Amino acid sequence: MAQYTINVNGKPHQVEASPETPLLWVIRDSLGYVGTKYGCGIGQCGACTVHIEGVAMRSCQMTVEGLGEKPVTTIEGLSANGDHPVQLAWLEHDVPQCGYCQAGQIMSAASLLSQIPNPTDEDINAGMAGNICRCGTYLRIHAAVKSAATKLS
Repeated sequence: MAQYTINVNGKPHQVEASPETPLLWVIRDSLGYVGTKYGCGIGQCGACTVHIEGVAMRSCQMTVEGLGEKPVTTIEGLSANGDHPVQLAWLEHDVPQCGYCQAGQIMSAASLLSQIPNPTDEDINAGMAGNICRCGTYLRIHAAVKSAATKLS
């Protein structure tokens, strides 16, 4: 076990963990941010997506030691009141069904739109690839990303 100071949602946190502990477990178990979900554990489903230095990353694939001093944003830190344009677009387009994948989907969409403010359909498909929705709301997700892009511009 080692001591780490990690910056999550704009706040420094002291955590004790083994160096190889996935960031996902530190976020959920040590810090109590439970919006980030465990899905597959191999970086293929996207449920654990967070922003590391503003870029969408799978937290199950990043170790606490590998994180270093890079800032992390979870779904809880995306906006204080759930009013980020992507979150509002998700509600507008009635995207969630079971909701399990939605934090990861939203984090991927927000990262995509921060890099490509006016994405094409191909950009959205590429940017959201690897985020699995077992309920199959992909058409609504796509529409919500387009809608959020107009709100952000």
